[in-house]
Amino acid sequence: MKYPGFSRDIVSFGLVRHVEAHDGAASARLEITTADPQVPAILHDAVEQTLKEVPGIRSAKVEIAVTVPKQTPAAGAGGMTALPSQLKTVRYLVAVASGKGGVGKSTFAVNLAVAFDRLLNQKDHEHAVGLMDCDIYGPSTPLMLGVQTRPELVGNLLLPVENFGIRLMSMGLLIDDETPVAWRGPMIMKTIQQFATQVAWGPLEILVVDLPPGTGDAQLSLAQTIPLSGAVIVTTPQLAAVSVARRGAMLFEKVNVPLLGVAENMSFLENPDGTRQYLFGEGGGAQAAVALQTEFLGQVPLDPRVREGGDRGIPIVLSHPEAPAAKAFMGIGRRLLEKLATGGQTVSKS
Repeated sequence: MKYPGFSRDIVSFGLVRHVEAHDGAASARLEITTADPQVPAILHDAVEQTLKEVPGIRSAKVEIAVTVPKQTPAAGAGGMTALPSQLKTVRYLVAVASGKGGVGKSTFAVNLAVAFDRLLNQKDHEHAVGLMDCDIYGPSTPLMLGVQTRPELVGNLLLPVENFGIRLMSMGLLIDDETPVAWRGPMIMKTIQQFATQVAWGPLEILVVDLPPGTGDAQLSLAQTIPLSGAVIVTTPQLAAVSVARRGAMLFEKVNVPLLGVAENMSFLENPDGTRQYLFGEGGGAQAAVALQTEFLGQVPLDPRVREGGDRGIPIVLSHPEAPAAKAFMGIGRRLLEKLATGGQTVSKS
């Protein structure tokens, strides 16, 4: 049975705490966190009906324990809950997401954060950008930003590690390189909540949030914890990536997070003579943007220096600022800052 408004079932979300059947009578206990009074009633009736449809079950009893979030609903982006205290000094929170893995989302998030920092530093913003790596299973941002030191714990708060002016918190900073992260949904959600509430982010103009691929616990938890200013969907041009990216984007629509646009990564390989090879197809990102009724933010070309910069810990926006890929990241960053400054609306061009 699915959680109201989502394609994930209540078992995979970790909400079912107890189920028992004996002599034709079934019972179930759920624990949920929601401020919506309709959700418990919907779940109660649906679970009760599902249990009664099991052969041999004549009666069903359903108990639902409800925890109301401490933050009360506040006006703002998407009508989300109020900002956790450690994020009250952050002006904009932007999620970078994709429907599937392998599209270079984390590479995109790192270079976008650096592009934001360069653009904002031109306007004399100090300590302008942070990066929250919520890709719990594949935390690669420390490598890409050249960060190796561990975060310090001061009181009950973690201090983000900083490099190239970017404040970073990642699971990759908290575990050994050889340690696999084999966690279920509730542990993932708790970690994301800790990144939002127990990290001393300090004053930031913008916090980029790198999400894991897909439409599951991390996205749901983030939307419940943080009032995002918007989300950027990253895809590659081929149909397989685009169709999944569109489904991923719909999750944000369901939780009222504005879509800031679609960015296409690894769009083409430019030859020395200026011609282009579209190795993964052509036009998929623009098609996804049209289908989602959002803006197509731009294309990032294939460039070995993007990969090299990630491996060396120096993003291409810094190592080769004149490269077409670096200019593409800067252009996308500039466009997003314009949209954020106007509440996510398209800026008219004269």
